[in-house]
Amino acid sequence: MASHDTMEPETSGKKGGDRLQCVVVTPERTLFDELVDFVALPLFDGELGVLPGRTPLIGRLGYGELRTKEAAATKRYFVDGGFVQIRDNVVTVLTNRAIPADKLDAQAAERELDHAQSRRATNDFEQTEKTKAVSRARAQLHLAAKTRA
Repeated sequence: MASHDTMEPETSGKKGGDRLQCVVVTPERTLFDELVDFVALPLFDGELGVLPGRTPLIGRLGYGELRTKEAAATKRYFVDGGFVQIRDNVVTVLTNRAIPADKLDAQAAERELDHAQSRRATNDFEQTEKTKAVSRARAQLHLAAKTRA
């Protein structure tokens, strides 16, 4: 009979017990699937930080920065809305678009913002779409500026 004096904590079948598996999926591909120490997400109504052991959650993403941290390395991505599911130390992000922050084009985001602000909105639907476009462009500009600084 084997002794089990030094049992490892159960991690629901996932590797890395005190870490998170972060998976980011776009309609085209899986952008990444990595073990990380921390994830910050732009929810529709504010930022959410996720550490291992987080209570399960499903949330609606806004436009903005998705940040992962592994040891001393931080990776940043612009995410274009979508949904997140957190369960059993797995953070699954489903988004229309995820762009590494260092690949963002600040000039293109500036043009997108100018275009969005100049859009004419004559009804509630058009106003909602204009507001989304302005928010999306501002989030890209903010992250591009943060990355360049």
